[in-house]
Amino acid sequence: MQESRLFKIVYYLLEKGQATAPELAKKFEVSARTIYRDIDALSGAGIPIYAEAGRNGGIHLMNDFVLTRTVLSEEEKQEILTALQGLQATQSIDTSDTLSKLSALFNISSENWLEVDFSRWGDKPNDNEKFELLKSAVIHRKCVKITYAASCETISERIIQPLKLTYKSKSWYVKAYCTQKQDYRLFKLTRILDYEILKHDFPPRSFPEPEGTSQQVSKIMIRFPKEMAYRIYDEFDMAQVKQEENGDFVVSAEMPEDSWLVGFLLSFGANAEVIEPAYLRDALAKQAQLIYEKNKP
Repeated sequence: MQESRLFKIVYYLLEKGQATAPELAKKFEVSARTIYRDIDALSGAGIPIYAEAGRNGGIHLMNDFVLTRTVLSEEEKQEILTALQGLQATQSIDTSDTLSKLSALFNISSENWLEVDFSRWGDKPNDNEKFELLKSAVIHRKCVKITYAASCETISERIIQPLKLTYKSKSWYVKAYCTQKQDYRLFKLTRILDYEILKHDFPPRSFPEPEGTSQQVSKIMIRFPKEMAYRIYDEFDMAQVKQEENGDFVVSAEMPEDSWLVGFLLSFGANAEVIEPAYLRDALAKQAQLIYEKNKP
């Protein structure tokens, strides 16, 4: 416990420049006497730390002091290298020189285990360009004009204030304020057909995190043949899946009640059999009949 507190005192002083013993005592929930013992221990370990008396006094580190590799644990060193790899993979920042120097300083090798490609399968460089443009707009708070294909079968132009890029359920989205709707919206990146950064800035604002969801959900049960195992585990959590004796799967899950749900189930073709609710079974059958009518020979 003392060793951890000693490191935290050093980190705190590096960040703040100086602190009083009562300030440190309050922060680390110990007595001022304990803080002075900690200062003695740090000094005895070779950390250039000292205390000054008087009105403007306090506890300081020497101005030229820097952390050495001995201050960090092996786990902390690896976490730093991993964070730099993440920056390089997700933000197009070349951190290779920094990684090499820190690997040498820490005396550990850094395996390059992370690779991120924002594009879909196939030659789709536009996806990466779109991601970089939106990232820049978020950072610099620039409005973006987009052409968006909404789920309600409309394609429209919007001007948005992008606030955050987020990855959810195998897809990238931009959390934004839509000036047309005068409300916060979530836009799927693959549905953004065209985009342009505008010169207009927008003020800082936060995307409201929902306390709950007002969207209606239904408890559904669907049977899938065993051949669909690869897709079942792509879409559903294992806790929602039960395998029957013949190998078929029965999925029990809560899903949103909207047109998306029917389209989602249709994506399984003839391999999805709705057990309940009855209305969803009817809706799926009617939609499948319409598809047949449009495509029958």
